[in-house]
Amino acid sequence: MQVAVVTFDGFNELDSFIASALINRCRKDGLEAFITTPAPVVASMNGIEVTGQRPLEFVTEADVVLIGSGVKTRDVLADDRLISRLPLDPARQLIGAQCSGALVLARLGLLASMPACTDRTSRPFVEACGVPVLDAPFHAAGNIATAGGCLASQYLATWVITRTLGEDAARGVLDYVAPVGENEQSVERALRAVRAGEAALR
Repeated sequence: MQVAVVTFDGFNELDSFIASALINRCRKDGLEAFITTPAPVVASMNGIEVTGQRPLEFVTEADVVLIGSGVKTRDVLADDRLISRLPLDPARQLIGAQCSGALVLARLGLLASMPACTDRTSRPFVEACGVPVLDAPFHAAGNIATAGGCLASQYLATWVITRTLGEDAARGVLDYVAPVGENEQSVERALRAVRAGEAALR
């Protein structure tokens, strides 16, 4: 199973790197994430240049697509040609977005009437798209999930691992990366957030 971590110019490092790092701890089980970019090299919001592992067209073959946030998200939204390179299909793909990435899902018509999670800065823009915003770090409905707040990227990764490999696999990854002495609390917090996000509004 392949995961495209869509990473635009001006991206937030926490979104792309945390999600991909956690998911890639499952390589031995056949789940692998790739930094997926619209250009060969993109620069983060802090000027860190990253070479994409896969071109943007990889989203069409990926089993999971995660869209991170960044300081240039509204430029992405205004670029019809760039948006056209994201033919996502929730019928066969798990699709998640982080913070301002929710705007991309809204632009693609994937949120419809479902609520979303996003960060405080992006909230008014998401609401302006007619999407209700939850005061929560994570929400999922079917194959679409959104997360709000940079460190909520762990919840998107937990959702992906749980949906593809099961909760035990997610527990193993979270336990390994948790701060020493806080393993149980960290694992349960992430799993609780994902469970609550999937149960909301049922």
